[in-house]
Amino acid sequence: MANTAIVGINWGDEGKGRMVDLLTERFDYVIRYQGGGNAGHTVVNAHGKFALHLLPSGIFRKGVVNVLGNGVALDLENLWTEIEALRAAGVSVTPENLKLSTRASLLLPWHRALDALEEARLGDRQYGSTKQGIAPFYSDKYQKKTILAGELLYPELLEAHVRELTEWKNLVLKGVYGAKTYTPDEVMDNLRCYGERLKPFLCDTTALLWEAEQAHKRILFEAQLGALRDLDYGIVPYTTSSNAIAAYAPVGAGMPWARVDEVIGVVKAYSTCVGEGPFVCEQFGAEADALREAGAEYGAKTGRPRRVGPIDLVATRYGVRMQGATALALTKLDVLSYLDRIPVCTQYALGGAVTDDFPFPAALAAAEPVITYVDGWHCDISGVRSWDALPDAAKAYVELIERSVGCRIAYVSVGAAREACIVR
Repeated sequence: MANTAIVGINWGDEGKGRMVDLLTERFDYVIRYQGGGNAGHTVVNAHGKFALHLLPSGIFRKGVVNVLGNGVALDLENLWTEIEALRAAGVSVTPENLKLSTRASLLLPWHRALDALEEARLGDRQYGSTKQGIAPFYSDKYQKKTILAGELLYPELLEAHVRELTEWKNLVLKGVYGAKTYTPDEVMDNLRCYGERLKPFLCDTTALLWEAEQAHKRILFEAQLGALRDLDYGIVPYTTSSNAIAAYAPVGAGMPWARVDEVIGVVKAYSTCVGEGPFVCEQFGAEADALREAGAEYGAKTGRPRRVGPIDLVATRYGVRMQGATALALTKLDVLSYLDRIPVCTQYALGGAVTDDFPFPAALAAAEPVITYVDGWHCDISGVRSWDALPDAAKAYVELIERSVGCRIAYVSVGAAREACIVR
């Protein structure tokens, strides 16, 4: 494997963290290239069970350098809390195995405040934000009104910049929302508290990664969320505020010259969705409750019950295309073992016709799922470690998905632990 991206095919929550944790033994660098602390990548290994929000999922592997790239919403406070939690569990997190891009912009406390204020203003029209400040952060970034992490190394310039931004931000907080304002000293205190602790991790990661590529190091790009939450190609406006697609990986990682050689798309054996927005294949009632409990489908960041449904082949096919996936990892196949018959969303009914194509966002609310059923295997497969040992019905289900979305399924996960993954 050369430059490889691990990305989400659907709405996020596909199991990217477990795949990054599994595959990092083959890589030298793991880079988060977008998003912030608004979603969790759950990893289970010898150290325990962890929900990572900012740290790359390669942090558990000795010898791997983990990078938070310039495209990440760098929340110093939450990052430090996460580092401390891992250290308490015996995981080494040092400036040798974690590098923070000096060009990453800092997510500040007022971003979280603005996120909550806007969701409250929207009321029943809200987007389902996790209120971690992501949308206000990226809005400020594109207005060129953020602080770069590297400014922590220039304290006199930083203070002047903070005074300027505080004056501007208070106009919005007070004038639009009638909310609490901030003083420059409050912001500086926050930056000093966490910035001083994280200064040793700051690095010109672009120079670092240039040298790494010249030395033929193996680089893994780790995405947050999935194609359907991408700012440009997702279910707008119910998306994240960054680009979760693999094509953005070199830019957000700090390697704009690089080529992504392989894209491993992660998709669940069924569908889940956290947050608001159209979810065509959604199940309700007892059927949904059973699937949610079988898969322990609760948000890693918020604890919110995930919306659930059968695998959506229309959305998955679209996600495969948008990600340019060269191979797929199918996760949580074992969860479906309780079903005698497994529902599959094969098409959408829309406007008096059926379609194989994923509609424009405005049309999704009117779409209805076309459901067919396939035979289940109704036995525990969590201990299976080879393709040939899977029940025929389980293999047939995997092959149906593979044919329908036009992409090879190279990995089949039957549990959360590292070893619970079948390599085809």
